[in-house]
Amino acid sequence: MTVNTSHAAFLDVTADTCPMTFVRTRLALEKLPAGAILRVRLRGAEPRESVPRMAASQGHVILEMIGHESDPEILDILIQRGAKA
Repeated sequence: MTVNTSHAAFLDVTADTCPMTFVRTRLALEKLPAGAILRVRLRGAEPRESVPRMAASQGHVILEMIGHESDPEILDILIQRGAKA
């Protein structure tokens, strides 16, 4: 599935480490209206697991996970803000 992200908010947490990766993601999602999309760019194995898990546990929807050919450590996650989050 390809999601139109032309109007998505963007958050780069590649320089952060856990727990700041999911703290910053959670705060960014809280600022968005329900249904809005946040594109989170992260680096490393721990954020790959914790950020999507945190988002889903708070009622958000993981739309897509996009790897980068130039750097396999980097991943973009598209998250749609949930209505009750």
